[in-house]
Amino acid sequence: MRVSAVQFAASTDLDANAATITRRVAGAAAAGAELVVLPEASMYDFGPPDSDLGPVAQAVDGPFVASLSELARTHQVGLVAGMFETSHEPDRPFNTLVVLDAGGDLLTSYRKAHLYDSFGYRESDRLLAGATAVSSFSCGGLTVGLMTCYDLRFPEVARALVDDGAEVIVVPSAWVRGPLKEDHWATLLRARAIENTLYVAGAAQTGKHYCGCSMVVDPMGVVLAALGDEEGVVTAELDASRVASVRRHNPSLANRRLVRP
Repeated sequence: MRVSAVQFAASTDLDANAATITRRVAGAAAAGAELVVLPEASMYDFGPPDSDLGPVAQAVDGPFVASLSELARTHQVGLVAGMFETSHEPDRPFNTLVVLDAGGDLLTSYRKAHLYDSFGYRESDRLLAGATAVSSFSCGGLTVGLMTCYDLRFPEVARALVDDGAEVIVVPSAWVRGPLKEDHWATLLRARAIENTLYVAGAAQTGKHYCGCSMVVDPMGVVLAALGDEEGVVTAELDASRVASVRRHNPSLANRRLVRP
């Protein structure tokens, strides 16, 4: 399966973001992508920390997902994208990933479980956490698991996805810039790939507030393709036989023993 991770700086202009998404998905599809992964908050950026995201949130059957459905159907690609989803609390929506198949049908969604209450920021003041349940889907003969940004710092999420059959994990993100933060992002993407012997594709926002550095990592931790902080698309070929081969040579998953405190 050929996967593309899109990197761009989303804004608080819905139409501008939609135009960027349309252009980047078309380019990735033209390059042969079967699955295109967009960043966290692709629909609408987080904006200032004191701004209210409730008024811009949408249902998963709303206009943003409808536009993604049309894009997926037009270009015959699967899509993963981040949005703010309406909840039972008008002022605190969910931080949600939606997955569309190549026919434009909504396959699944995932509400971010670990909110970014860290490094002086409190995402939980503005958003609701989703349930601690894994979400996976099939694409190109591979099982793909979903994580969002800060989830990457919790290895148990990736391990639960592996136990659910994942051979690939996609990580849409808006990874905030800061001292050593770029290094954390790159190290954790590779660590999740190595310890779970699977592919990891991180699609990050870039710009003034976010680090960029989108990349695709193979099951041995090798970076197959990567970007710096420029806007663009990074593409790599994923092969189920590579996952199987690595798991034969490095059977760490099979060798696990339950360790209790």
